[in-house]
Formats: sequence, C-alpha cells, structure tokens
Amino acid sequence: MHTRTAALTGTLLIVASATACSGGSAKPSPTVTVTSTVTASPGTEKAKADNGVLKMGTKKNVDDDANKVHITVQAVEYQQPYKGPKPQKPEDFQGGDIWATINIKVCNISGPDINVSPTPWSLAYEDGTSIEPTGLSGGDMPKPEFPMDKPVKSGRCAAGLVAYPVPSSKQPERIVYAPDGTDPIEWAVTKS
Repeated sequence: MHTRTAALTGTLLIVASATACSGGSAKPSPTVTVTSTVTASPGTEKAKADNGVLKMGTKKNVDDDANKVHITVQAVEYQQPYKGPKPQKPEDFQGGDIWATINIKVCNISGPDINVSPTPWSLAYEDGTSIEPTGLSGGDMPKPEFPMDKPVKSGRCAAGLVAYPVPSSKQPERIVYAPDGTDPIEWAVTKS
C-alpha cells in the first residue's frame, strides 16, 4: 500500500503600532507601524492553545502503525505579508492582494520513505473560509520553497515556505494540516 504523508508548518507575524507623542504642540502625531516576524521555539505536542489547537512552533507526532510510518509535522512560522523578495502581486482570480507564507517542517522519524507536498496545508479563517496553496512554484515565489512530491528517507526532514495569496484586510486564525484519511492538525496564528 502506498502511503503519502505531507506536512505543514506555519509562520507567525506580529504587527505592533506605536504612536509618537508631541510635546504639547498642536501638530498631529505621526503613526509608526513596526512589523516583526516571531519564530516560536520548538515545543512538544503538549503545548496546546484553545480547543486542541497547537501553539505555533509545536511539533506534532503522527504515527501510522499499520504502515510503520512515524513522522513529525511542525508549523514553524506564519508571515503576512511575506517580507522577503517580493513575487509578482497575486492575480485577481487567486483571491488575495498580498502574499503570506508558512514555514513548515516534516521529519520522517522511522519507517519507509514518505512523500511530502504543500497540498495538505491550508489557512483557516474565523469566518469559516479557507485558503489552499496555489501549487505555484519556481520563478519568483518565496524561497526556500517547501518541496512538491519529494521522497524523504527515514531519519531525514523536509522544510521550507508555502506561499498563499491572502487578503491584506484579514489574518487567518489557524494553519491546518489535513492529509487524506487523517484527522486535521491545527496551529494557532496569533492575531496582530
């Protein structure tokens, strides 16, 4: 039986706003927006947020004892907007006006080779909508890209970024890893 396992890891973006104060003059105060990316330190799957949703950076063990496959999946970081070299702006039909990325890592702890892909990873929003990966790769897409349909041997890992065309006006609530035939695994995206 051919087993295909893919993993997702995510990214966290915190945006803080600070307002500069003027010393009693009638001039309007300028507003400064500071954008920073926070990478959570790896934890165990016991690090849960609300409702069984994992905290960003937490590793989750996934065991398929019937096929002797034992892997870990991790959403490392969510970044919105993506701050690296900018790919071409998303097309209107893609549904977003900026690019966001999740940084994910999947490790084959023991068992036969597994195939990894970004397709089981999605972004879930509070209003019930979700955004799937575009399947775009190469060219000016954010690097390093998470591999598409790449075999990973026992004792090795695959890691990289998955890009999503997202609306700049809202941020996802969760990163979801849901390969066929398994229960979804979710990581919380902290609101900025």
